[in-house]
Amino acid sequence: MSGHSKWHTIKHKKGALDAKRGKLFTKLIKEITVAARTGGGDVEANARLRKAVSDAKGGNMPNDTIDRAIKRGTGELEGVSYDEITYEGYGPGGVAVMVESMTDNRNRTVAEIRHMFSKNGGNMGESGSVGWMFDKKGYIVIDKSARTEDELFEIVTEAGADDLRDDGDNFEVITSPENFDVVLAAVKAAGVEPELAEVEWMPQTYVKLEGQEARQMLKLMEALEDHDDVQRVSANFDIDEAEMAGA
Repeated sequence: MSGHSKWHTIKHKKGALDAKRGKLFTKLIKEITVAARTGGGDVEANARLRKAVSDAKGGNMPNDTIDRAIKRGTGELEGVSYDEITYEGYGPGGVAVMVESMTDNRNRTVAEIRHMFSKNGGNMGESGSVGWMFDKKGYIVIDKSARTEDELFEIVTEAGADDLRDDGDNFEVITSPENFDVVLAAVKAAGVEPELAEVEWMPQTYVKLEGQEARQMLKLMEALEDHDDVQRVSANFDIDEAEMAGA
């Protein structure tokens, strides 16, 4: 399993304990608002909104907060307008980094993200500089205790998954973005609650990092993911789990 993927599962587990709820709510509200703006306020007819609402409820966001975010997106309530921007750059050791953001102030956000890259041994790139190294995929992580590999393989392949991988502690289910909702629904219908479920940029190849470069990369990931305007970060680093878990 890639260090990038392992990072996300470790951060997911840490996040449940860290309880940075205010920051999490900010990101979820932005996603709900933009999903409703781009695809309409009907949760059943808008797959992106359905996923955002599900994530918000999983984070214990109150229903009235969710409803207000949807209404701001559809224009029923006044609210801030967010632009979706993906920034590309390089981390320590030449790691490729994709930063997906939502912002109401492009100039502020790009300046702050550029500073984070330079402060942590990286640099911002031009649009398209690293995007070709990634594919948009549905990505579902499942703890091995939930099901046997054969059982899970049958569940996800019948639902349309592309691949099932064994990473040691978890199973990784890979889907096309179009089949993500169906596969995720099939997993949950089987009584399995994923460790992580996202549509994200998945690297085609990976860069192995150790020592100082590994520590710098993890600091860069922390800084980027902690930024209020950043929704998610994808990167093609590979760092040993023991080193990463201590980050």
